[in-house]
Amino acid sequence: MMPEKTTLTFMVMDPPFESTRSTTALRLMQIAAERGYDINVLAYEGAVFLPSTAQAGHPNPIHGNDVSQENHPLPREWIEIIAETAEKNGGTLDWVNCGMCADERGVVDTVEGVRRGGPAVLAAWIGESTNTLIIPTRG
Repeated sequence: MMPEKTTLTFMVMDPPFESTRSTTALRLMQIAAERGYDINVLAYEGAVFLPSTAQAGHPNPIHGNDVSQENHPLPREWIEIIAETAEKNGGTLDWVNCGMCADERGVVDTVEGVRRGGPAVLAAWIGESTNTLIIPTRG
């Protein structure tokens, strides 16, 4: 009998560039993608900005670097890489932005594959997942 496929569910709440919590979540997702796991993500509150296409790199005039030299990492690019890596290794990435959270914050355009939903999707995923990790904001 073959073991069931590993499915990991994440709920993230922190916006990009504000704390290491979002970066840590993306690192864990990258590892899961490299292992071919199915990955579910509910982005809630400020985390709806993680896949926003409005993100842009910037120069660093203090160090004298232009945009290409600074090579500032963008979460939207990382999410695209996670999706590609998961697919290449036989897994999937299902990323859901909380629709109300996105509307409140004006997040309109996101990377390909991101869909709108809400907390109910998290409840469904929890029952289907191997494990679930909720990474809350610090209150």
